[in-house]
Amino acid sequence: MQPKRDPVTSLREAFPDAIQEVVEFRGETTVYVTPAALPEVARFLRDGDGLLFNFLVSVVGVDYLPEQPRFAVAYHLYSLLYGHQLRLKVRLNEDEAVPSVTPIWPTANWQEREVYDMFGIPFTGHPDLRRILMPVDWDGHPQRKDYPLGYETVQFSFNFDEIERNKPYAKG
Repeated sequence: MQPKRDPVTSLREAFPDAIQEVVEFRGETTVYVTPAALPEVARFLRDGDGLLFNFLVSVVGVDYLPEQPRFAVAYHLYSLLYGHQLRLKVRLNEDEAVPSVTPIWPTANWQEREVYDMFGIPFTGHPDLRRILMPVDWDGHPQRKDYPLGYETVQFSFNFDEIERNKPYAKG
């Protein structure tokens, strides 16, 4: 077994131009990388001696509207052998795509589909990029901050009668 290596130091040595920023907060480390470098960096983290991030815990999308770049995709990684964790994050604008990491971690398949379905972020090279949660004919992506919200007043004891009078079954 190779000795455990610091992932941030290893990434800075191997990809000095791809690492945009490193943020440490409450014991968690986030490494921001360029979208183009994502597959190469991910493969290095999975296969690198002393790293072995062999478990992709989750893939999540974030909408930072009105900031630019608007979106981010975060990959939460864990090394089962060494017990260290890392968040790999990619920032992108609305018209950009992220390379898929499905060839590196097959579990990314459905998670990237969920990000695509909820935020509309496309993943280039994904083997089956289509909606996973919403109906095929659904218009829009519900987790975007500019997605129009439906509205129905919540029924509590103080407004129960008023809401009840406006229900469709009460009319007629």
